[in-house]
Amino acid sequence: MAAPILSYEGLGLVQGSGWLFQDLDIYVGERDRLALIGRNGAGKTTLLKLLAGQIDADKGKRVIVPGTHVVMLEQEPDFRPFATLMDFAVAAPNAPEAFEVAAIADQLGIDMSRTAASASGGERRRAALARALAQNPDVLLLDEPTNHLDLAAIDWLESWLARYTGAFVAISHDRTFLTRLTRQTLWLDRGSIRRKEIGFGGFEEWSDAVAAEEARAAQRLDSKLRLEAHWLERGVTARRKRNQGRLEKLKEMRATRAAMIGGPGVAKLGLANDDVRSKSVIVAEGVSKSFGDRTIIKNFDFRVQRGDRIGIVGANGAGKSTLLKLLTGENPPDAGSITLAPTLDGIIIDQQRSLLSPDKRVRDILADGGDWVEVRGVKKHIQGYLKEFLFDPGVVEASVGALSGGERSRLLLAREFARESNLLVLDEPTNDLDLETLDLLQEVIADYAGTVLLVSHDRDFLDRTVTVTLGLDGSGKVDIVAGGYADWEAKRARPTAVKTRAAAAAPPPPPTARKKLSYKDQRDYDMLPGRIEDIEAEMAKAEAELSDGNLFTRDNARFNALTAKLDKLRDEKAAAEDRWLALAEEVEALG
Repeated sequence: MAAPILSYEGLGLVQGSGWLFQDLDIYVGERDRLALIGRNGAGKTTLLKLLAGQIDADKGKRVIVPGTHVVMLEQEPDFRPFATLMDFAVAAPNAPEAFEVAAIADQLGIDMSRTAASASGGERRRAALARALAQNPDVLLLDEPTNHLDLAAIDWLESWLARYTGAFVAISHDRTFLTRLTRQTLWLDRGSIRRKEIGFGGFEEWSDAVAAEEARAAQRLDSKLRLEAHWLERGVTARRKRNQGRLEKLKEMRATRAAMIGGPGVAKLGLANDDVRSKSVIVAEGVSKSFGDRTIIKNFDFRVQRGDRIGIVGANGAGKSTLLKLLTGENPPDAGSITLAPTLDGIIIDQQRSLLSPDKRVRDILADGGDWVEVRGVKKHIQGYLKEFLFDPGVVEASVGALSGGERSRLLLAREFARESNLLVLDEPTNDLDLETLDLLQEVIADYAGTVLLVSHDRDFLDRTVTVTLGLDGSGKVDIVAGGYADWEAKRARPTAVKTRAAAAAPPPPPTARKKLSYKDQRDYDMLPGRIEDIEAEMAKAEAELSDGNLFTRDNARFNALTAKLDKLRDEKAAAEDRWLALAEEVEALG
């Protein structure tokens, strides 16, 4: 291992009445590409500021190789003192020259002469990037670098970082960004830090292994910790398995939608079908919208079906928000028509955190000061409902102002998802959410009974969530693609490949190894879902018996037997799920 160029030994910081973290040892090598992972409120941004030397620790020693230039890209830099974006960029410590900033800004497509006060979030983020990258840092500390960036800017930043010869540490909720670029992971968890020489692509498997080991250790302690171990097992380790099942369901929904979209002829047949018409909740016919001389949407035809999860993607300014407002009836088209089902009852979740009064308690926001939350017609105790959204139930009396930005976003989601609705509109919902909350949001959307309209630049989130992608290229054309962001990206690349193939004779199709599953494989494919349900039922019985806090002391032999049985059932369930998922992939490949 190369000697570190930046490190902190025995790092400790007091926050409020206690230690935020204590006795942390952290190092950054000269070519490290580190993902910094942790839940909202764990102290990730604070840790970056400590590494940058912006704040002092209460104990510990910061060591930096002389001459090492460290630059931090803050999540919310302060533009207020500056007249223009360029004034902001050249006012930094060790500030770059204006021409160096301009060279980066030109590649990012940002006019640095723009007034800082009138700049959008995306423009400010690009200006901050231009300032940071132009300083030619040896260590680059990135706090949510893709926030407010469109897909083209994210692609550019990924390419720049791939060529970058220094080290970086990145906090990001963008899984695709982290998976593509990182080679090491720092995991900040409950005041301690772990480091592993794997990129973010291996984080889920690593964190699952850590959670499983903690669960086994906790089972050997008192009943309270045993219950926490079961929660960890269900809420962390099992989530990956549940999401795999949801992805299988999503594939089926996409296949159904692909058959309806198909080519032009198939689409017309589908739209003429009475069953398809009866399931339509939003119908766009010949829709066009312009602003001045610029056409945003042109001759757009589409039917949103009940249960669809529609993703809207495109560069900033391409018309994503315009299309969203057209589909929800907020804005009328210049030509054509938008028809909404009379029973449509929607809720809109956008960046409304500022509307949550900071002096109100969590209890006031969710339950009007009471103990019970009405969740889509079903009463739930507020503390139990908070746990569903990954809050400690004790936060019920906390003021909104005391919550982190991510926690306020989660509280907003909890409040809005409790309401009765059949249309959910999400405008950039992933900003400021940690990865665990993003997993939760994916689950909630997957289980939502209504229709979802979603604007996002988060590629992984779109791939895991939507059934249809509407892609805007800025010319007025809207691509309609069954699938997520990756499917839209593939479609955009396809025309060139089609032309190339047309110039030569088509190659013969590859030989098919086999056209159907073997008898044993088919039997396993059919029987395993039922067996998995039986295993889950057995596990639930064992867990219910173990939840008796007196069992350990009253009947130690029974407690040990149940614990051993649960371990065996978990292994059996995991093996059955892995076997079924492998067979499901083979079935899909066989067509």
